[in-house]
Amino acid sequence: MAMPTVAFIGRPNVGKSTVFNRIAGDRISIVEDTPGVTRDRIYTHAEWLATEFAMIDTGGIQINDAPFSTQIKNQAEIAIQEADVIVFVVSAKEGLTSDDEQVAKILYRSDKPVVLAVNKADNPESRENIYDFYALGFGDPMPISGVHGLGIGDLLDKVIEKFPKETAESDNDDIRFSIIGRPNVGKSSLVNAILGENRVIVSNVAGTTRDAVDTRFEADHIKFTMVDTAGIRKRGKVYENTERYSVMRAMKAIDQSDVILFVMNAEEGIREQDKKVAGYAHEAGKAIITVVNKWDTLKKTNHTQQDFETLIRNEFQYMTYSPIIFVSAKTKQRIEKLPALIKRVYDNHEKRVQSSALNDVIMDAVAIHPTPTVNGKRLRIYYATQVVSGPPTFVVFVNNPDLMHFSYVRFLENQIRDHFDFSGTPIRIIKRSRK
Repeated sequence: MAMPTVAFIGRPNVGKSTVFNRIAGDRISIVEDTPGVTRDRIYTHAEWLATEFAMIDTGGIQINDAPFSTQIKNQAEIAIQEADVIVFVVSAKEGLTSDDEQVAKILYRSDKPVVLAVNKADNPESRENIYDFYALGFGDPMPISGVHGLGIGDLLDKVIEKFPKETAESDNDDIRFSIIGRPNVGKSSLVNAILGENRVIVSNVAGTTRDAVDTRFEADHIKFTMVDTAGIRKRGKVYENTERYSVMRAMKAIDQSDVILFVMNAEEGIREQDKKVAGYAHEAGKAIITVVNKWDTLKKTNHTQQDFETLIRNEFQYMTYSPIIFVSAKTKQRIEKLPALIKRVYDNHEKRVQSSALNDVIMDAVAIHPTPTVNGKRLRIYYATQVVSGPPTFVVFVNNPDLMHFSYVRFLENQIRDHFDFSGTPIRIIKRSRK
């Protein structure tokens, strides 16, 4: 099942970011008592009653010609298109305004489920204003306080009720991968190269976003589903070329994939946006292949590829497990190697290691590099076991988790990687007291 998405929409300064942060459990969005301070959508995950979902915070929709109002309105409209459920945030403190009514008209046209949240309902006086919001036509207004957390649980109960019962995702055992990267790195050309004449297209299946199509194909007798990353094509205007939108669209594609093809442009090198998207894929625990496209355009020496690889390793030190492949979508250079490489990192991502073999490696590692002593107390490792795959996650039982410094965790990870092929996938080590 694909992860449902919730968008927080409303005019400026109604407290959308405060509510967003309260649910996310962190100060992810900038919160400032100035209208229009949240100019970009913010994307994160949350969970309620064992249901995980994605959330998008937006800038307030402004009807007037205030600075940035057009861009903010466009950002919010894109978020509306991406969402499965919309939380329409209004303010009990200011009461119903003409801008609220204008936002409501936009939401009517979206034909998406809407939950009306009346924020800043902190006291009985402010709650008296909530009845005015029935006029918006979205059912019972739900009084909440993002600052104090009042009514948030009831709000999330209502949101989850409105999630689609079945998301539009094909029921198959294909390896699901997506191609991500900032604009102009050659993602579309790479898609076309992968789906070349030597590929058998199995079918096109509806994606989880309107107008998105996931492509099924077969290569080297392996079945794949390529997750759509093209973005929403709105009537009359295409917003997908904006940098911020491409980042959020990539994040959603990452959530729906097993393997990520992280594409860079050999001509332009590494940019900050590359790091943001790759970091999200790493944190999401996905298998990752680093693809350097447009390799044919560079003038090369005997050290060009080695130097470029060294640069990537230095800039993405948290992703040293990711294999690097230098390709050209234009000339088809090394494109034929991608299906087998995707299959390999996928298998590693889903790999399970027997506890006996794992503990042999751990005990050998302790013999090579004895556990540290902190304030006269020595770390003791008793047992290790793999608890889940995708990504491979190991629990190490110790006498005191506080004694296991992150550097020793990294040492154990390196020892595990030296003995088992986990190339292409992150692995996670959880330290836990034997008690």
